[in-house]
Amino acid sequence: MSERRISEARETFSTTVNWVAFGNERVVLTRHGRRVAAVVPIEDLELLEALEDARDLDEVRAALADPANRERIAWDALKAQLGL
Repeated sequence: MSERRISEARETFSTTVNWVAFGNERVVLTRHGRRVAAVVPIEDLELLEALEDARDLDEVRAALADPANRERIAWDALKAQLGL
C-alpha cells in the first residue's frame, strides 16, 4: 500500500487509478500528512460491502429473534414517534 499527497494524486489521477485498477495496489491519500481517504481496487470495495451486508443481516436476525421486538407498531404511530 502506498501513500500519495492529494495534490500529487490530482496531478497524476489517471496513473493513480491505473495502479489501483491494474496493479491491484491500494493508495492512501494524505492531506497535510494525515490519511484522509483511500483508492482501492473494486474487488476490495465489493468485499467490504459484502462484509457490511453480512453484519447488517446478523443484526437484523438478532433483532427479529429478540422477544422485545415482537410488538407491531402502526406506520402512522411510528412516524409520529419519530416526528415525521
